[in-house]
Amino acid sequence: MIVGVDEAGRGPLAGPVVAAAVLLCEGGIDGLDDSKRLTAKRRAELEAQIKTRCRWGVGEASVEEIDRINILQATFLAMTRAVEALGIEPAEILVDGNRLPRWRYTATAIIGGDALHPCISAASIIAKEHRDRFMVAMARDFPGFGWETNMGYGTAQHLAALRQHGPTPLHRTSFAPVAQMQLV
Repeated sequence: MIVGVDEAGRGPLAGPVVAAAVLLCEGGIDGLDDSKRLTAKRRAELEAQIKTRCRWGVGEASVEEIDRINILQATFLAMTRAVEALGIEPAEILVDGNRLPRWRYTATAIIGGDALHPCISAASIIAKEHRDRFMVAMARDFPGFGWETNMGYGTAQHLAALRQHGPTPLHRTSFAPVAQMQLV
């Protein structure tokens, strides 16, 4: 009952931070890797397999929560929500990164864990695909920011749109580039 946990969306200027927790199925899934190393097509294929064959949970922390408690604490909150969404008590949790939430669970932080442990790789894929779908959907509601391709990161297109239109409700006002736009 070893569960992998990873997050997506700590660095963007807009959107929630999303975490996933995955308990791999018997026999595992071939081809798992850090989501950033996989093509979008391969991530989607693996996501479907993970969701069909494994136990998984997703947790989010909203933009409001990010701005209120900071991105690190919001990430920990999303991770906790993801583990709780599994509906089981894990024997151990492996978390990608160098810090852990204050949990009642036995857990280990592993730098680069999304490339080392298949359960973390699976969580990486679920979190990224979930967040990317959300940002693509929000791009339709807030055109011009390029979220369908930049996923809320501070690209030149995104920053130019931020200067032209100002922040949306999905922008993290505690992040410097957004906060600076509010002063203008």
